[in-house]
Amino acid sequence: MTGFTNKGKYRALEDFARSGDTVRLPLYTSAVAPSADTNTNADLTQIAAGNGYTDGGPSIVLNGTNVDVLVEDDTNDRAYAQLADVVYTASGGSIPGSGSGARYFGLTDNGGTVSAREVFMYWSLTSDRTVSDGQTLTIVNAEFRYNEA
Repeated sequence: MTGFTNKGKYRALEDFARSGDTVRLPLYTSAVAPSADTNTNADLTQIAAGNGYTDGGPSIVLNGTNVDVLVEDDTNDRAYAQLADVVYTASGGSIPGSGSGARYFGLTDNGGTVSAREVFMYWSLTSDRTVSDGQTLTIVNAEFRYNEA
């Protein structure tokens, strides 16, 4: 039998969440739903850039400020982390500027071309979202967990 201890899950997640790496947070349409088999941004359809939304999404550094919760959860046999609030502000028009609204957001690497960036995680926004000029879309406590199946 092989398995991770809860401390092992915590340390593995900590290594990622506190790595100091720069990542991106793109918004995706509902055209293609992300799944465990999603590899890169090219597998999904990003919303149109403009009006305060940058192609590839905003960047953050994985550290104690931008990943503001990191927990070893012995009761539920997992470890989890939460991103600090992520805010998308529409300026000069709606986000997206054209096309379908945002249905998902993801966490990708920051290298190479936008389409080649690896998608590490994704979250559903439950329904398509459009942000009107001057308004914000705020993602609160986006959580990622390390569980064993």
